[in-house]
Amino acid sequence: MREHHAKDTWTVFKIMGEFVEGFETLRLVWPAVSIFGSARVERGHPYYELAVNASRAISDAGFSVITGGGGGIMEAANLGASYGKGRSIGLNIKLPSEQAPNPYSDTVIQFNYFFARKVMFVKYACGFVGLPGGFGTMDEIFEALTLRQTRKIHDFPVILLGRDYWSGLLTWMKDRLLPEKMITQQDLTMLRVTDDVDEVVQIIEQHYAKRLKERGANGRETP
Repeated sequence: MREHHAKDTWTVFKIMGEFVEGFETLRLVWPAVSIFGSARVERGHPYYELAVNASRAISDAGFSVITGGGGGIMEAANLGASYGKGRSIGLNIKLPSEQAPNPYSDTVIQFNYFFARKVMFVKYACGFVGLPGGFGTMDEIFEALTLRQTRKIHDFPVILLGRDYWSGLLTWMKDRLLPEKMITQQDLTMLRVTDDVDEVVQIIEQHYAKRLKERGANGRETP
């Protein structure tokens, strides 16, 4: 029994270490945008190219880009950011089937714990952009929506890029969740959907300018 208690105690210190490393490494990346999407998308796929273009536009607008640090759309987003003016950040997660960090991040942090990594995605972001992806992508997007819905974070934009990909999910939310009062009409407005990279940048820039006006030169709020 004592061995289990000792192991639990050391786990707490490991968790603390991940938070400390994340805070110390990322405190200078603000303002940043977190971009999510599937690790299974190959180079040359239209979704990959969309991620490169979106990330480069966001980076050129002066924002750091934060991704999950792996392959697929994460790689594409870090690649796009490396072409732009902002920093390219990869928050890699250690998995049983090892996820190797992509080579396009100028800052890489390795995490053992998903929950510590999730805090970093939110804490230093003034916007979320979701490209086509699976469970992990939807996990991040819906966590952000839940935090906004419960007012645990400020109301930064959550943007879904790829209208055709996301339309079925949005239709289900409108046709099922809303009539059954699982969500409200106001909740639905938290999601923005577009195919236009320029619109993504415009939404983020407008939100960031509004926050600077409301909160001064820093504009940050710890979630």
